[in-house]
Amino acid sequence: MQAKPDQKPTFAMVLDRSLSNVEQEVVPAAEAMPEDKYNFAPTQGEFKGVRTFAQQVKHIATANYMLGAGILAEKPPMDMESENGPAKITSRADVIQFLKDSFTYLHKALNSINENNVLERVPSPFGPNKVTRLGLAIGALSHPNDHYGQMVEYLRMNNIIPPAAGLRSSQLPRFGNHLGESASDRAFLFLPGTSLEVRQHPASCLHPTFLR
Repeated sequence: MQAKPDQKPTFAMVLDRSLSNVEQEVVPAAEAMPEDKYNFAPTQGEFKGVRTFAQQVKHIATANYMLGAGILAEKPPMDMESENGPAKITSRADVIQFLKDSFTYLHKALNSINENNVLERVPSPFGPNKVTRLGLAIGALSHPNDHYGQMVEYLRMNNIIPPAAGLRSSQLPRFGNHLGESASDRAFLFLPGTSLEVRQHPASCLHPTFLR
């Protein structure tokens, strides 16, 4: 949803557009990894226990559903089972569809936010506390970026250029560099908590274990 030139922007418009920007990077990255590499996880270095590529994607989708449900003050449309989503979702095609469906649901949730309910407190999807819809929306927009940075590294370890990094540096006059990464790659890879290490999510309204 995008405001027309003469239309005053709304909370829903701004949040929905921001989510679209994230979605347009995360989904193509998920689609870029081939089937035989979908369960890839780094092994060289301190990577014991990190998520596989498939689990990274499923974790993003699971959080999308949980945060969207929190904003809508309802139960998620399916049982998430764990922080990495339903165990029965295993194939590349099913994982990608799970991700796409989660973004659709989250768009619905963000479009329900308005100036009257944005600061209303709703039950947290991660515990007994109450949080604002705005707090959940901020988490919903920032959380995928954390794991997108990890997905980018997984792709590059398998000699796959992330689709969002497809532009040459000459086409990025403000942000391009000699390595050819897109602005989004570098923004996520070099911010705290966005490389391969497991770190606590900074949003205080979110459960740190779920969003690590």
